[in-house]
Amino acid sequence: MAGARVETLRARTRKAWHRARTALRKSAVDYFRGDASDWLAFAGLFATVPAIACGTLVLPVWFSPAALVLPIVAGGLLLRPASLLALYAASAAALIVESLVLGPYTQGPARVTPGTVLVVAACGFFGLVIAQFRSRVGVPWRRGGTMLFDLRERIRVQSKLPALPRGWHQEMALRPAGGQSFSGDFVVAARTNGGRTLEVVLTDVSGKGMEAGSRALLLSGAFGGLLGALPPHGFLPAANGYLLRQDWDEGFATSVHLVLDLETGDYELLSAGHLPALQLCAGTGRWQEKAGEGPLLGVYDGAEFEPARGRLRPGDVLMLFTDGLVETADRDIGEGIDRLTGEADRYVAAGWQGAAWHLIEKVAKDVNDDRALLLIRRSP
Repeated sequence: MAGARVETLRARTRKAWHRARTALRKSAVDYFRGDASDWLAFAGLFATVPAIACGTLVLPVWFSPAALVLPIVAGGLLLRPASLLALYAASAAALIVESLVLGPYTQGPARVTPGTVLVVAACGFFGLVIAQFRSRVGVPWRRGGTMLFDLRERIRVQSKLPALPRGWHQEMALRPAGGQSFSGDFVVAARTNGGRTLEVVLTDVSGKGMEAGSRALLLSGAFGGLLGALPPHGFLPAANGYLLRQDWDEGFATSVHLVLDLETGDYELLSAGHLPALQLCAGTGRWQEKAGEGPLLGVYDGAEFEPARGRLRPGDVLMLFTDGLVETADRDIGEGIDRLTGEADRYVAAGWQGAAWHLIEKVAKDVNDDRALLLIRRSP
């Protein structure tokens, strides 16, 4: 009988321990995911305040009163403003206790001076500013970096070109301004018409780098949804209407829409104020400009877009690019296009593998603007 009671007690103890461990693990996971309150961080930081105060009194050589800035700085990154104020109150109380116990005439590293109080107070002020900013944005610092990383990867996935059938080669290179992770240039592409047609849209949003990154992300998602859902001649009018509905202060963009038949090589090029495309004719070895007619996106309603038509024969190359690749403050577009085609001629005999990235390196490596280049080649 006694043995049965002992076994029952052990079983209940194991269940209680398992529940407590599961609850603690869930709280920790939720905290680092940003789904729980900040009580775990607050409890840990609050406990460090008396620990630092005791260390200052017992081991003044190793612990300084200025060490209280450590939980204060960490609290500014981790806690909400209400919890942060409670941590500041505890830190102020610790400073008062240290100054009373040690006395005003204490010498050495454990001395509480007005400078120490000012340093701790300044760190507390900046921590509160950071916490208020995080609270206004609504993104915990633990998830802020993850969210930006996720947004960057989504842009890259949306810009990924679909695989083409044998006999076609494609490359795309994108270089944001200033080495940043976000760009105002983006590409969306899809194979439509049962995989027979390749549709590619290259867009240059007004602005550059981070200032245009949020608008580029929104537009790339919208354009990706429109691409393939509308007939080719309906895409740019729909995109133009979408930009007009956003009512942005800088609500314009240039865009070029390529519709390529992968069986015949025939293509249509519809342009919304974008730079002309360049086609290399393998038979003559010369570059030709291909430009459709149409206004910028987001300028006025009812815009019409007239396509340019052509054909990619075996060995031909088609290049689509943004103005950051060919236009600078000391170089006009015509000169930039001549330089681009001159560098591109070097890849005719060497093959076009990696040509998109190397062309940006050669032509516009140090340009403070977003640069994008798309190459499509039909194999000989």
